[in-house]
Amino acid sequence: MRRLLPVTDLTRTAPEAPEAPGAGPGRSADREWTLDELADAYAYPEDGRPLLRANMVSTLDGAAQHDGRSQGISCAADMRIFGTLRGLADAVVVGAETVRLEGYRPARAREAFAARRAAAGQAPAPAIAVVTGSMDLDFSLPLFVSPLVPTLVITGAAAPFDRIRAAREAGAEVLIAGEGASVEPERAVAELAARGHTRLLTEGGPRLLGQFVAAGVLDELCLTISPMLTAGSAQRIAGGPAMEVPERFCLTSLLEEAGFLFSRYGKI
Repeated sequence: MRRLLPVTDLTRTAPEAPEAPGAGPGRSADREWTLDELADAYAYPEDGRPLLRANMVSTLDGAAQHDGRSQGISCAADMRIFGTLRGLADAVVVGAETVRLEGYRPARAREAFAARRAAAGQAPAPAIAVVTGSMDLDFSLPLFVSPLVPTLVITGAAAPFDRIRAAREAGAEVLIAGEGASVEPERAVAELAARGHTRLLTEGGPRLLGQFVAAGVLDELCLTISPMLTAGSAQRIAGGPAMEVPERFCLTSLLEEAGFLFSRYGKI
């Protein structure tokens, strides 16, 4: 992996580190990064304010999935960044449909991030926060009955009470973030922040990310651009109603490995 567009050059381990062909001012040698280096590169601000970051992958022709899942357009380096972003987050926010399609399980504690999380006062692993209006979830799954950190279920005040009760009986914590049957993105972020979850990461799916974008609550996008073409009718990384005025983001970091581009955009 090499850095193409640095904010600060975190890839140098010693002044005498040799440069690879193509390396130069503002670029780094092509080598495997440690998890500590990735964690430094993707660290959250330390100002304590809530920050919602999205992590998505897209093909060259805009597909966010292949055969209904993102795994087929990903790569090993993408999964290392995926794991790093989880290792830094207080909570991973995900839509119910993605939970069902991707077979979500509880986040696990990783030794590589243990000291960093302890120093930041974080739990050993991030909580999974599932956004659902209908509460149509199987609460007997390990995600709900055996997580290291209790799973959060974010829903609206009009959600079926029997499903709310089933979630609580399974051990999940239910957060109400909307007056009707749907979840209001701003309230979801506020409810999570009120419980100390300020380092937020969403992994989609596209419908949920579209809601966050439309509500203007997305602060950062970490987008892996996969050097693949799939055609077909797969979803984009964000779906739903279009914004009246497109929101502008700024490219803050760009990494590359084996043709995959790992970009990071922040809200201007």
